[in-house]
Amino acid sequence: MRITTWNVNGLRAALKKGLHEHVRALKPDVLMLQEIRATPAQLPAEERRPEGWSCVWHPAERLGYSGVATWTRDEQWVVGVGMDAVDPEGRILRTRTRKLQLVNVYLPSGSRSDEAQQRKERWMERFASWAAALAVTDEPVVLAGDLNIAHTRADIHNPTGNKKNSGFLPHEREWFGELLASGWTDLLRAHVGEVQGPYSWWSNRGRARELDRGWRIDYVLGNAAAARRLKRASIRREGGLTVSDHAPVTVDLKAR
Repeated sequence: MRITTWNVNGLRAALKKGLHEHVRALKPDVLMLQEIRATPAQLPAEERRPEGWSCVWHPAERLGYSGVATWTRDEQWVVGVGMDAVDPEGRILRTRTRKLQLVNVYLPSGSRSDEAQQRKERWMERFASWAAALAVTDEPVVLAGDLNIAHTRADIHNPTGNKKNSGFLPHEREWFGELLASGWTDLLRAHVGEVQGPYSWWSNRGRARELDRGWRIDYVLGNAAAARRLKRASIRREGGLTVSDHAPVTVDLKAR
């Protein structure tokens, strides 16, 4: 089974930039999208359920903002949305197929202001215990999405220069380590080992893309049952950056 997560930075724009062409090249069985910034009603009829896909949408109440969607080649059922009954920003979507449970996550960014960072940290605090409870289930669970944190120095081009910036603050990195310790495995890192990169997001400023000066803030995490099935993992930088400022992250899992 192939699982791809991708922050598309606006689904309507991504579709115009050739999203489907890149998805056909990636050949995922599961596609978990973040920052869709659209409701199904705002999409052309043929895009609300593209041929061959089962699509579950969880857009934000605020138009043009946030939102996640999970597409699968297999039938899927909604388990829940958000950490509570109400998730107005469309940040968490839980679905289940016949093979595994999927958790699609778009963690808030704190880079715009101190207030935004405080809101992010409140969200992180609640999310940690919520995710820890999911990790210990016996069924395979995959938690994937844009977590807006580079975990280690290997996950960011310039760790020293960014140590005071949201997304690489010491306490955010510590939080991420505690999240993994609660029962999750970073599947890409487990596959590629302790090398520098690969990155999944690049600033539009300067020559960050050209020089591959990026951050890895997009992840596919697996609980123990899912991690045992890991075959390979990769980030598709080539082509992916024509659609978004994020590249898609893909993981292949064995059937059993």
